[in-house]
Amino acid sequence: MSGSRATAATTTPRSAEPLCGLAVAYSGGRDSTALLHATLVAAREAGLAVHALHVHHGLSAHADAWLAHCEAQCRRWARRGLPVAFHSVRVQLACRPGDSLEAVARTARYAALRTLAVEQGVALVLLAHHQHDQAETLLLQALRGAGVAGLAGMPASIERDGITWARPWLGRPCEAVEAYVRRHRLHHIDDDSNDDPRFARNRLRLQVWPALQAAFPHAEGTLADAARWAQQAAACVADLAALDLAGCAEGGVLRLAAWQRLAPHRAVQALRLWLRQAGAAAVAAAELERLMAELPAGAPARWPLKGGELRRYRGDLRFVAAPSSPAEPMERESTLVLRRGGRYRLPGWSGVLVAERVRAGGVPTALLAALRLQPRGGGEQFQGEAGRPARSLKKQYQAAAVPAWARSGPLLYGGDGRLLFVPGLGIDARVLAAPGEPQLALRWEPLPPG
Repeated sequence: MSGSRATAATTTPRSAEPLCGLAVAYSGGRDSTALLHATLVAAREAGLAVHALHVHHGLSAHADAWLAHCEAQCRRWARRGLPVAFHSVRVQLACRPGDSLEAVARTARYAALRTLAVEQGVALVLLAHHQHDQAETLLLQALRGAGVAGLAGMPASIERDGITWARPWLGRPCEAVEAYVRRHRLHHIDDDSNDDPRFARNRLRLQVWPALQAAFPHAEGTLADAARWAQQAAACVADLAALDLAGCAEGGVLRLAAWQRLAPHRAVQALRLWLRQAGAAAVAAAELERLMAELPAGAPARWPLKGGELRRYRGDLRFVAAPSSPAEPMERESTLVLRRGGRYRLPGWSGVLVAERVRAGGVPTALLAALRLQPRGGGEQFQGEAGRPARSLKKQYQAAAVPAWARSGPLLYGGDGRLLFVPGLGIDARVLAAPGEPQLALRWEPLPPG
């Protein structure tokens, strides 16, 4: 969790049987209170359990009271037979010079919510954003000079690091949420920080939106529609960039000769995608323009970026992440559920686990339902190819000439204790799936030291 520390506290005891179901991000405000209540009513009929996840930022003097309110509300609902379990986490934010408090708090909030969701074995978290939030997001992104991806606003559903984040009310007007709260007489808190003009969204909401809506009464719905169109356009751009990148990138390296053969408007999108996949922080438009102009040269060079630097050498481009500060240790992820392909950034492991659906050469998906992540402890045996004897990891690494920095990822073990995957070496031949069996190929992309 960048710039923050979190300690989880489950404030409602769990039963002997582990709960399953879904989760709702619950701040105690009007919108999340309405969404949690509606979810609980529907879940009771469906026989599902719902986890209410609350993040205590410590930014407000009322934060302790809000936590107490949310916990008490969930207890009351539980006594009425609604299937809710309340969990909270406290985070301490540390803003560096130049950091946006909004951005730091948002990053810490999502990281904390993911931690709580993983602890409860939940892969779906509902968020209470509605149509008005989407319209505000589009306007803010436009004022910041965002491209088509930024103008797309918030997605209705997206999967990140094994968690699906869904916004079921994104198409509903704010008035509908207000009406639901009145109809069910739901008690909620009012966050005093929503009146703080230091935050850009508050300035837009308090100073700009009333005049905009007076001049254009249908602005909320119209802007939300524009965001949907932008989402479709952004998806097309992303698909084309992925196709282009497949022909000029390999193993985290951008082959500049192949990249330069792309038309400029496609090259910039491929570069943007490659930077994101390599782990670079968001790159400003001015930085992208500079890179587009300077990358085609052939001499060795370096470009500092937020979070690391780009290095060009012998026609290849690499992104090297800045080393983490020793003053900010991050607890390592120890468990993982892989249900589908994707990129899984694992906290504390300095890298990304990439899972891809394949027809051969992968791990059976049945073995990936409950993974344990462990560092090397010594004595592990790995079989690189079928029919060959298993050997120690040290010997396997030496034979494969795997550099030391590429060995730092987690060893992946199945629920039955078998070693499934080793960073830098791949999948153990003893657990390869049979032809035609549902399977995923695994690849570890480490962040090299700076």
